Amino acid sequence: MLWEFLRQSTDLYDGRHKHMLHVAPETQFEKLFSKVIGDGYITADLFDPRAKVKMDVTVIPFPADCFDVILCSHVLEHVPDDRKAMRELVRVLKPEGWAAILVPCFPERGKTFEDFSVTEPAERLKLFGQADHVRIYGSDFVSRLEESGFHVHVVYPPEFLSPEEIIRFNITRNSGEIFLCTKRQSENTE
Repeated sequence: MLWEFLRQSTDLYDGRHKHMLHVAPETQFEKLFSKVIGDGYITADLFDPRAKVKMDVTVIPFPADCFDVILCSHVLEHVPDDRKAMRELVRVLKPEGWAAILVPCFPERGKTFEDFSVTEPAERLKLFGQADHVRIYGSDFVSRLEESGFHVHVVYPPEFLSPEEIIRFNITRNSGEIFLCTKRQSENTE
C-alpha cells in the first residue's frame, strides 16, 4: 500500500535528487529507496544494526531543514515522548518537504489512550494491542501532529487504490490511513 501511495501520490520518483530520512526502515523498501534516492537515502533506527544511523527519534542528529522526505511508519506508538519525536521530525524537514507518517489509529475509540505506569509487556499487549506499544492513537492524532508544527492531510486508501488492491493488500479500517505532513510555514523550529 505504502509503495503505491508513494509512487502515485508523491514526487518521490520525479528524478530530482532528494534527501530522505527513513525511520525504522522496512527491509523490503531499503533496496528500492536506495535505487531511487541514491546517496541521499538515510536509514535510522535506535536498535536495528542495519540502519546507517543509530538514532533516537526524539533526538535526531541532523540539522534543521535537512530532509526533503521523511518516512516514519509504525514508530510513534512505541515512543514514550511521541510529541518530542514529532517536533524533531518537523525540525529536520525542509520547508518544502513532506513526511509520510503511519500509525495504527482508532478514532472511534475517542482520544489517544496512554498509561505510562504500564510497563509489563503482557499488560501492554492487553491494553495497547502489542507488547512494545505505549499508546493507542485515537481521534486526536491529527491534532497532536498539528500541535507539533505539521500541517496534516489524511490520505485514505480508496484515494489511490482500487477496491481489489485494498482487499489484496489486506487494508483494514485502522491500518490504511497515511498522514501526509508538511511543515507549517509559520513555525520557527530553531
